[in-house]
Amino acid sequence: MSVALQAADVLAQETTISGAGAIGYGLAAIGPGIGIGIVVGKAIEGMARQPEMAGQLRTTMFLGIAFTEALALIGIVAGFIF
Repeated sequence: MSVALQAADVLAQETTISGAGAIGYGLAAIGPGIGIGIVVGKAIEGMARQPEMAGQLRTTMFLGIAFTEALALIGIVAGFIF
């Protein structure tokens, strides 16, 4: 009987740990989400101020989005590792 209870305890701990990883990734995705919003907002503001620079600003915006999104990917990888 005690072996079955120990197995149930181990299963419950694994379930709790995997749920904590999902919560951790959700929290890790908040920062990049805010960062992408700021990058896009400032790029649009720059395009409105100087329309002739729209092409260069758009390119820079996409680079900023890519680097910011890398933070979210690092967060999901860290969730799988830990």
